[in-house]
Amino acid sequence: MPCGGSIGTAAIGVTGGDTVADWLDELNPAQCEAVTHGDGPLLIVAGAGTGKTRTLACRVAHLIQEGVPPERILLLTFTRRAAAEMIHRCGHVTGRQTAGQVWGGTFHAVANRLLRVYGRALDLADGFTVLDQSDAADLMNLVRTELGFAKRKRRFARKSTLLSIYSRMVSADRPLEETLETHFPWCQDDAEPMRQIFEGYARRKRDGRLLDYDDLLLYWSALCVTPKVGEVVSGRFDHILVDEYQDTNPIQAEILRGMHRRCRNICVVGDDAQSIYSFRAATVRNILDFPKQFPGARTVTLEQNYRSIQPILAASNAVMEQARERYTKDLFSDRRSDQKPILMTCVDERGQCDVVCTLILEHLEQGIPLMNQAVLFRTGHHSAMLEVELSRRNIPFRKFGGLKFVEAAHIKDMLALLRVLENPFDEISWFRILLLLDGIGPRTAARIMDHLGVRQSPPASNGVDDVDANPVSPLQRLAVDPPTVPPASREHFGRLRTVLSECCGTRVNGKADNGKPRPKQRQQGLSLSTQVDRIRSFYEPIFERIYENPQIRLRDIDQLSQIAAGYRSRSRFLTDVTLDPPETTSDLAQAPFLEEDYLTLSTIHSAKGCEWTVVHIIHAADGMIPSDMAVGDEDGIEEERRLLYVAMTRAKDSLYVHFPLRYYHRRFDMGDGHGYAQRSRYLTDAVCALFEQRTAGVDDDLDLDEETTRAADPYGRVSRLWKA
Repeated sequence: MPCGGSIGTAAIGVTGGDTVADWLDELNPAQCEAVTHGDGPLLIVAGAGTGKTRTLACRVAHLIQEGVPPERILLLTFTRRAAAEMIHRCGHVTGRQTAGQVWGGTFHAVANRLLRVYGRALDLADGFTVLDQSDAADLMNLVRTELGFAKRKRRFARKSTLLSIYSRMVSADRPLEETLETHFPWCQDDAEPMRQIFEGYARRKRDGRLLDYDDLLLYWSALCVTPKVGEVVSGRFDHILVDEYQDTNPIQAEILRGMHRRCRNICVVGDDAQSIYSFRAATVRNILDFPKQFPGARTVTLEQNYRSIQPILAASNAVMEQARERYTKDLFSDRRSDQKPILMTCVDERGQCDVVCTLILEHLEQGIPLMNQAVLFRTGHHSAMLEVELSRRNIPFRKFGGLKFVEAAHIKDMLALLRVLENPFDEISWFRILLLLDGIGPRTAARIMDHLGVRQSPPASNGVDDVDANPVSPLQRLAVDPPTVPPASREHFGRLRTVLSECCGTRVNGKADNGKPRPKQRQQGLSLSTQVDRIRSFYEPIFERIYENPQIRLRDIDQLSQIAAGYRSRSRFLTDVTLDPPETTSDLAQAPFLEEDYLTLSTIHSAKGCEWTVVHIIHAADGMIPSDMAVGDEDGIEEERRLLYVAMTRAKDSLYVHFPLRYYHRRFDMGDGHGYAQRSRYLTDAVCALFEQRTAGVDDDLDLDEETTRAADPYGRVSRLWKA
């Protein structure tokens, strides 16, 4: 997401030829203390806008300058791009190309890399593939349907809900009953059927050589405690550094403790005040309890903010001062200003939309591009009325937090074909591919997969080279012993058979010389980009038949082809697009105007890590912030407080918090009506005193004397009727 600018590489202010002292002198005292810390655990509590990325990159650079081999450093971030940026900065500081040898990536990507090397110690089959969230939900649904829970007389949890329950249970390491009671109380009566579904789901993953996101972390944690191998894995690194530690879940903290067996130098960076992802099973306890979990840990607090003016920080600090439990920090800035943040009270939601649009256009006329302005909200639907008003006023915008690139149906079709080549036992991908063909429905697809042996147990990872001891690859069986298909499917199925055989280097000749399927052959010749081209030639006629707006969607396939062209390994490509996919599809985003300038609309969760010159926070009413769904316990209320804090600290120069007094609603039993709102509980009188308070629709320069006010007072008018 465009974030209106951030502290980039240039902000380090050095060239590759500068000495260590040169770039250390540019750090503030707290940053320098964190960067030059010696051995032992280190917790860096980095407030919003305090240069944590710069600090972490400089610490990696300092370690390399001190003689730590780059390949002995592990840098864990929440996106691959964040790791790449930090390593690039590190190389810029040190002037050494060896910085690129640092192990950098997300927890899931590093887990995948380690499991490719050490997975056999856990009986993990070679050639496993990773399910993305959508495919994992489809597999869950397949098991749900086969067990008969899709045809019940009463409502049963859908596939996405089942996957959410399963993932939260695993990530938080909590029993099913506790997970349902705390987070999914409406599903408590179905605990027993869910046990059957989860057991079947886990078994199908194992049989199909499939891992989901949670499995990657579980297997890495298991590696750490496995005799001998655990010592090797935890001993691979001399230093482990973790970014955004407040967003980790219990399994990730468990991994760090396991790696601490031999790697004593664990450094984590984070801000407890920005822990806002509990819905992903992240817990603020990881950062709050770090000193207990890693005895002897040193804590360094970064408080100097380089983003916002001081009045915005004063208001943000006041919001967090009310927190029940936190690391004490008081953000300050050298950027002084007399302009306080503005609390705008609006008559209703329509009035809120009107004033937001008016202010956006005023800032645009003052020379602040739309790209440097943003509107933030708690939940996606909160911007619905505003989007209409923006369109009416001809203000271009982009909304973030929607469908990811690889979640688009046509991209998933292409990836399914590649996944089958990588793992022929991936039944979810086979099922998706077969249903693309005319004349093939779920029953026929299941029969074809049974014929090909897709649902057989895969080869064991025991290092045995005797191919007769293992099931025949479904791709090999497809080449030499194809199944019977309906007449309407023969042409397309024949083309599918040809393209898969070409891409995996298998000959299509009906039968092998001895009348039996040939052993699995290695992929020969075709590069990944050539495989993508062959698959595309097969897929495009089908694609044009089944999807609307094919020309628009075709651009996404072009983009996928361009991404694939940068990879030599099919396995690496599939891993990267699964674990760290591009954000949005080109057909989902509104096209910008000719000046290529647009306003950002974003949920607060999606805005974390970004910054803009001007920020509007809308719907600052109780029930909105905090959400009425999150006020059932103290932990939820505290996280919602942190969410408001994150939103406020995205602003550099101007912050507007909008509060509608009245909300209109339509109810079936009562008809149209309205209700009055309460200002967000986090905007206490003490906090509001740090804002300039305005009312939308009232001329702030109008001086109303006491006599005029009394004459216009409705209460005063009617009270005269009963007073003498």
